Amino acid sequence: MKDGIKDALILFAITVIAGVLLGAVYEITKEPIAYQQDLAVVKACSEVFDEAEIYQTTDEFESDGPTSVVLTMYPGEEITDCMEALSADEELLGYIITVTTHEGYGGDITLMMGVTLDGNLNGISILSISETAGLGMQAGDVLVPQFENRKVTSFSYTKNGATADNEIDAISGATITTNAVVNAVNAGMYYFYNGIGGMQ
Repeated sequence: MKDGIKDALILFAITVIAGVLLGAVYEITKEPIAYQQDLAVVKACSEVFDEAEIYQTTDEFESDGPTSVVLTMYPGEEITDCMEALSADEELLGYIITVTTHEGYGGDITLMMGVTLDGNLNGISILSISETAGLGMQAGDVLVPQFENRKVTSFSYTKNGATADNEIDAISGATITTNAVVNAVNAGMYYFYNGIGGMQ
């Protein structure tokens, strides 16, 4: 009986010490991790809207968030941020929309996309992805370049070679990842036209 109590106390002490150590590690690494995440966002902004000098979250997004119609049309996607892309003299050039899709094969995929006022998609930048190595993880190399400078309202993917401006070549063996990225971009474009009120 005494041995059992002693073992329980030892186990409890180990658990408390481990918890304290984990908390200390979290506090030490929290700021550097947040700093790196901020750097990744700034880099992505410059990739999808390099003409802009200033990026700021839109007032409408801060107060209302994404419109319900976007969530209805694309239930697997979530608009998590929308920033105005401004010139150095604060002229509005377009928007940078952040979308998270919950349809990835390996989990959520988050990307940023830059859209000019006239509806041209400058391009996309993937912020986080955890797809299958050698397949879905090729999204950055295979899919991202295909979205550069496209002026369409929505995209579809094909396995037979893209022949139209709105078509994207699927990653071989990773159609789930391809579908997720295409749907995320489509949700962002839909938000641009119907949430922000972009031109058509």
